[in-house]
Amino acid sequence: MEKTTNSPLIGTIKVTGKGVGYFTKPDLETDYEIQPENLLTALNGDHVRIEVLEHEVYGRKQAKILEILERKKMDFVGVLEKSTGGFFLVPDDKRMYRDIFIPEANNIGANEGDKVQAHIINWVDRSKSPEGKVLRIIGKKGEHNAEMLGIVYESGFEIDFPTAVEAEATAWVEKYKNEDHLKDRRDFRETTTFTIDPADAKDFDDAISFKKLDNGDFEVGIHIADVSHFVTPNSALDKEAIKRATSIYLVDRTIPMLPEVLSNDLCSLNANEPKYAFSAVFIIDKEARVKERWFGKSLIISDKRFTYEEAQEVLDKKEGVLAEELLALNDLAYKLRAEKFKNGAIEFETEEVKFELDTKGKPIRVYKKTRKDTHKLIEDFMLLANREVAKYMFDAGIKNPKMAFVYRIHDAPNKERIMDLATFVKALGFELKNQDGETTGEDISRMLKSVEGSPAEMLIKTAAIRSMQKAIYSTSNIGHFGLAFEYYTHFTSPIRRYPDLMVHRLVQRHLTGGKIEQDEVIKYQMLCDVSTDREIDASEAERSSIKYKQVEYMQDHIGEEFDASVSGVSEWGVYVEEVNTKAEGMVKLRDMNDDFYELVEKAYAIVGKNTGKKYSLGDKVRVKLVASDPERKTLDFQFI
Repeated sequence: MEKTTNSPLIGTIKVTGKGVGYFTKPDLETDYEIQPENLLTALNGDHVRIEVLEHEVYGRKQAKILEILERKKMDFVGVLEKSTGGFFLVPDDKRMYRDIFIPEANNIGANEGDKVQAHIINWVDRSKSPEGKVLRIIGKKGEHNAEMLGIVYESGFEIDFPTAVEAEATAWVEKYKNEDHLKDRRDFRETTTFTIDPADAKDFDDAISFKKLDNGDFEVGIHIADVSHFVTPNSALDKEAIKRATSIYLVDRTIPMLPEVLSNDLCSLNANEPKYAFSAVFIIDKEARVKERWFGKSLIISDKRFTYEEAQEVLDKKEGVLAEELLALNDLAYKLRAEKFKNGAIEFETEEVKFELDTKGKPIRVYKKTRKDTHKLIEDFMLLANREVAKYMFDAGIKNPKMAFVYRIHDAPNKERIMDLATFVKALGFELKNQDGETTGEDISRMLKSVEGSPAEMLIKTAAIRSMQKAIYSTSNIGHFGLAFEYYTHFTSPIRRYPDLMVHRLVQRHLTGGKIEQDEVIKYQMLCDVSTDREIDASEAERSSIKYKQVEYMQDHIGEEFDASVSGVSEWGVYVEEVNTKAEGMVKLRDMNDDFYELVEKAYAIVGKNTGKKYSLGDKVRVKLVASDPERKTLDFQFI
């Protein structure tokens, strides 16, 4: 019998595809490894109770699971393989370490090679496969539509809306027609207003209005779709929006949080139509200082729908539709941005890719998105609205501590990670100022500025990003470290994010003197936690769809050589990212035959034991593509 120590711990477990678990919590000094025989039938993300063991394995502290308290999920997407008496589902999620047996009686007509979603109905003995039943047939593996749908279902989202939800949304079409559109709303229809969005956008969350005042100041309005008018608490629409919590943006489609009759029509700030908005209106001087602010419901008409490219052309040429307004707003945006960075905001410019697909969904071109002044202009004014709303509601909360509010918070980096990062950059000839792991955004920005143009720039930027915490939703405000804002929320995208809808309701309630609910902080914190979790799920789905298309595109280029950079190192290989497509793959250590390589974790490097040859994060390398597997979403490279 294994010796144990201390009392049981409760938390969430991470599990690898080899069936090894890892238990970690922010308040623990170390994480615990859980060997397969001590895992029970726990799966990745399950909430468990563990007991710490006295022995170590290869220097790692060990634990065993006593009880699985709550399953993260029991539905899995995968491909069926024929077997005696039924099929095995081979899961797409490679962290699911067991194939699922589907008896003939639990099938619904799916065949070998079909991509399906199945539910685990019975699993007691971890040495045997779980038993499942097919929930839905998605399509044939490898087909574009089946793969995209599979990614959505695997992430725990649904494509279609329940009938009651669609009916409730559709009923608003007639209701809206018969409403007094100006009731309890400020009229901005005569104020110059426009939207700037991607060319393929269908839901317009935000519009900007602009008016030059006689004294030289400007009235700038950030007008946000008034989703809270249509989606009321405890309605079928609201319950579905809570479940989804966010829209998902795949390479070829959007899975909306709200039915399209709302997201693309009634709520969307489409041009030349009177629309309900929730507005944040500011009087701003020429130095972009906010002198006055007003928050409230409004009625607007967008005079022009710009794409980012169209608006950029006006800025570049300094002439065209609404040129005066765009140029003035761009000048203010530059000043807002400069102030933000002066206060210690950290700028991590990351490259994103888009795909050109043929009629069957096959990628025929991969290209990088370009980020221009118009993108930054919109971002800066949305940041302004989010910051000012958060400050306004924080001040209101001081007077009434029982009142809940939803903040977007970003904690300071983990001290140990910062000390590791400081040691790492020092070895490369740079300095990250810190005091026993405590640092500021200004210090990090100064360090990043100092590495610009150096061979180590990408290496250090990548390492710095990995040292950061993740931003989350919370009813407790601690500020936003990355933006250097003392107060921050999400107010500007309620069509696609549930927290923004909560923020609109809470601001409106405060403005109208509405009643505070009993224990509402507990209720809203639970909704914050759900929203954070769903945001992570949606991000994984979006990354998965991009990864699938990158790997599919690279299939036609096996045997070719590419320029790449080292994007990660691990004990089993070197991750490399191809320069143009940003497709990531691995050079396996077992294929590196010129030396015996070992991982030096704190140096973010793989080092040859005999030659000292080193592959570090950010290094430029030349590689050859040797294999591409879209089903596993993997690429295999070799160094040249």
